[in-house]
Amino acid sequence: MAAHGDGVREKASRPSHLSEREPALPKTRQEIVNGPKVEKKGLIRVKTAGESGRCGIHPLQFLAIIWRSSSRVSKAVNILWPVVPAAIAASYALRDHPVVIFTLAYIAMVPCANLIGFAGQELARKMPHMLGVLTETTIASTVEIILFMILLDQSQFYVIQAAILGSILANMLLCLGLCFFAAGLRREEATFHAAVSEVGSNLLLIAGLGLAIPTVFERSVMNSDFGLTTEDIADRVLHISRIISILMLIAYGVFLFFQMHTHHGIYDEVFELDEERDADGHKDRAKAKLTLTECILALAISVALVTLIAIALVNEIPAIVEKHHISDPFMGLILVPLVEKAAEHLTAIDEAWDNQVNFALSHCIGATIQTAMLNAPLVIIVGWIRVMPMDLNFELFDIVMLILAVITVGNVLRDQKSDYLEGFLCITVYVAIAAAAFYFPNPHEEGGQEAAGGATGEATGEAAGEVATHALRHLGLL
Repeated sequence: MAAHGDGVREKASRPSHLSEREPALPKTRQEIVNGPKVEKKGLIRVKTAGESGRCGIHPLQFLAIIWRSSSRVSKAVNILWPVVPAAIAASYALRDHPVVIFTLAYIAMVPCANLIGFAGQELARKMPHMLGVLTETTIASTVEIILFMILLDQSQFYVIQAAILGSILANMLLCLGLCFFAAGLRREEATFHAAVSEVGSNLLLIAGLGLAIPTVFERSVMNSDFGLTTEDIADRVLHISRIISILMLIAYGVFLFFQMHTHHGIYDEVFELDEERDADGHKDRAKAKLTLTECILALAISVALVTLIAIALVNEIPAIVEKHHISDPFMGLILVPLVEKAAEHLTAIDEAWDNQVNFALSHCIGATIQTAMLNAPLVIIVGWIRVMPMDLNFELFDIVMLILAVITVGNVLRDQKSDYLEGFLCITVYVAIAAAAFYFPNPHEEGGQEAAGGATGEATGEAAGEVATHALRHLGLL
């Protein structure tokens, strides 16, 4: 009986030994084709979600993956690729037609930015969660940095200033609103983690106040009798802008250390939860993916094309503004940010549609923080190195809209949930600001401005003070 019992026990235990030796079932298309994944040892380890199952460059498969892109909307954008060579050719052949060149370059920027976003997304899949999100956001902002540097080279300081704030507004109101609206169409409520929303909204407020300091300083000194000349005030504002830029860069570095080192576990857990509740996760895992070499190649091609098209676009801005009644505020605050942030917007909306709201928020808020605390200070520092008077003295209208937008978004994010109504209201606010920017006069339109300047200077200063006081009271600081 004992022997029989031992035999039974031996037979019962046999399946467990076999199961230990059995490989895991394939979960992705690459594992089905190439066999189960064998863990690789070395300096570079690619996440399973980013495994392509290939190495090097395969031209036909490379083009097919880029064409399919990450979503239906991104794939639809790829239809615009024929406009890219047309825009480059027009910039050389149709120099006397600024509207044609600007329109073609503006449209051509969208598929190029989309390729930067897609290549960055594919590269981010191969990295740990937090590093991947940061890399993807940084790569997507390449278009913005290129445009800022070309505008700086042409001394279009006002357009840069408007584009900095316009980029922040586009991410905070338009992109975030579209994400909430897309998520709300598929489910009653979309929820997100406080670690993403609270830290993000606090940083937005700090960044907004930092960007507002030079403008408030300039308006306060101009409206007071300190006996300073206009040149003295401009010089002081320039020094303040450079100091604030350095402080912003330091603050952004501390924020990265917070996310990547001391508190990365919280963010990793949040993003892992988002991956688990991804509505199309099984489809994404089954899709063919770019190799590391193909990601780098796609980024190199798209950045080169964006640079060429951005030069053509920026060269025509003065003619469009002067001859076709498009104001500098509308150009910088609305038109330029829309095209430079196209890649991030498409990525974030697709993530929100798939119920990855934390990823979507990270792209919206992360890109906003990066513009305010990295890209804007970077432009000031580069201008400082090149001995150019680039500062953070914004129009009062622009900076007030920024502070009010930060307060609005902070209230929306406070309860860690959203629906399509909140998204629609954010979009409505952005459209209202765009309408006001369209009718805002150009800085060089000085007809009657000097006569009215003395009468309105004190009023605008008081209005700005009232807005700031209301904001501080709303936040419980007064």
